[in-house]
Amino acid sequence: MAIRPLASTRSCLAGDSADLSSALSFVSPREPAALDWTGQRAEDDPMEHLGGCHCGTLRVQLRLTKPPAEMPIRSCACSFCRAHGTRTVSDPAGQADVWASDWSLVERYRFGSLTADYLLCRRCGVYVGAVCDTPAGRRAVINTRCLDDQAAFAREAVHPDYDGEAVEARLARRAANWTPTVMHDASAA
Repeated sequence: MAIRPLASTRSCLAGDSADLSSALSFVSPREPAALDWTGQRAEDDPMEHLGGCHCGTLRVQLRLTKPPAEMPIRSCACSFCRAHGTRTVSDPAGQADVWASDWSLVERYRFGSLTADYLLCRRCGVYVGAVCDTPAGRRAVINTRCLDDQAAFAREAVHPDYDGEAVEARLARRAANWTPTVMHDASAA
């Protein structure tokens, strides 16, 4: 599958200032004003981790019950994770929140068993995590490479192989191990 730049991206690269202004209307995730999605900042709570995609379309807030150095990191053996160099984390007792400034700019990519949406920004191409609806509710794994404090997640990644896993077993594993998740519309915030 080839990835095509959006028309506004091409216009921005060509120097069209009107398109550039609209493309930048959503505050970048690295700007301090954009970090205050829930009224707390990551530096106030060492168990809270903020991040998102490069252009700011997708934002992530992850609350863990253990410090990053104690969290298991996974990079499964599937072709998607290998191609993206993922390092995912999840905490079944934690909480993940995902916002998009415009959900039409988010690619919900599915492959394999078609049981999870892999969230990629259509503007900048960053993969932030995967979400899945399970009998226990919506769950996610977050790609630590999209977090502002990604260096804190320094453990060596394990490389599980889920090929051949039955759909029911996969959903049960995700319900038990992935992080409870809420998806938000940033324009409503």
